[in-house]
Amino acid sequence: MAQVRRDDVPEPLVVHIVPMRRRHLRSVLKIEAQVYARPWSLSLFVSEMAMRTSRAYYVARVNGVLCGYGGLMVSEEDGHVTTLAVDPAWHRNKIATRLLLTLARTAVRRGAVNLTLEVRVGNVAAQEMYRRFGFRPAGIRKNYYVETNEDALVMWAHDVNTPEYARRLAEIEAGVPGVTLISEGLR
Repeated sequence: MAQVRRDDVPEPLVVHIVPMRRRHLRSVLKIEAQVYARPWSLSLFVSEMAMRTSRAYYVARVNGVLCGYGGLMVSEEDGHVTTLAVDPAWHRNKIATRLLLTLARTAVRRGAVNLTLEVRVGNVAAQEMYRRFGFRPAGIRKNYYVETNEDALVMWAHDVNTPEYARRLAEIEAGVPGVTLISEGLR
């Protein structure tokens, strides 16, 4: 199947966010192999998806083409963004922003007060996006990405269950062009 490129998509961009299912994993693994030196395995995704009470995984699709995905683990008051990736052909279309909005709102619905994640120290673009979501640096995990000998910046966003944070998310969402359709049951 030919990859649909951003130039082939009519305006406005319509992105569907749906729960990740096993049928999505072939496309997820293709993106995973493109963007990570040490990609997650099929079995890891399957095992993560099976933990429905503490995990939530979503995919973003445009015209039926899977273009990104994200995952969340919630433990007590903390939500941890476990993975967030976008096919390089779809960068600069706010796919990651749409997914992170979904993950943040899911975390709050599940009782999270804080959100955390790790990001490569050298991934400045991702760090800028996370800062818009209220994430702030909290520390460094030395050699976290062992395959590239790169450190991870640990980032936290606190008080994500407040009306102020909900307003922040609404402002971010208002700045996303096109349309984001979220599968029923995710709201």
